[in-house]
Amino acid sequence: MITLAHISDLHVDGGSRARERVEQVMAYLDAVADSVDALVVTGDLTENGTVGELEEARALLSGRLPAVICPGNHDVVEGRAPFRRVMLGSEGGEKGDPGEAPVNAVHRADGGAVVLCDSTVPSEDGGLLSEETLDWLEDTLADLRQTPVVLGFHHHPVKLHTPYVDHIAMQGADRLSVLLARHPQVAGLLCGHAHTAAATAFAQRPLLVAPGTVSVAPLPWEDAEQVYAAHPPALAFHILDDEGRMTTHFRTAPAGRT
Repeated sequence: MITLAHISDLHVDGGSRARERVEQVMAYLDAVADSVDALVVTGDLTENGTVGELEEARALLSGRLPAVICPGNHDVVEGRAPFRRVMLGSEGGEKGDPGEAPVNAVHRADGGAVVLCDSTVPSEDGGLLSEETLDWLEDTLADLRQTPVVLGFHHHPVKLHTPYVDHIAMQGADRLSVLLARHPQVAGLLCGHAHTAAATAFAQRPLLVAPGTVSVAPLPWEDAEQVYAAHPPALAFHILDDEGRMTTHFRTAPAGRT
């Protein structure tokens, strides 16, 4: 069994709101770190993808838990190379790939694995899993065929009925669905991007959307200003059990205490 903490959409920009809310979440996670195996961060760590913002995000995420990260559209405004260099300490990919190659990652733990795919298209808001990433994912899941897997990326592959982000969701998601049909060990899917805690399904698996750390986006019938002001930062905990079943709990991070 593995337990994962899941956050997304920090949008660190040098300002106090993002910094304080990330610090609030990280203080909460540090207090429960003995019961959690890893922290999964599904993109938009920064607002503009600058080196300074990336360095601030890296420092804020330096807690007791190992962090498994993938970029979001805001992180690659200047391309993938700054993200790879600052967040991963690497100039290129695992096999000498240039710095602009997709940033994909695997975290293995006793009882399961986390696989994160780069769904970004540099300088664009919408998402797409490239052929390179799909080939990498196919090979990675083949190597993990006996291991329960949680798969994540930034962009949501199905409509969430939130118009402000549905038009910049993942394109070509049918290719991912076909791939997943060959890999039943994938227990569930994680994403961010929408700034709202949500649960739906994709490819006959649960799809869990992390709440936005920096802000919670309003639903179409809600008042945007009230939602922005009222909701504290939140996160998800995903438990992947020995039967390969994923259970999710959402929590808010308490202010000033743990």
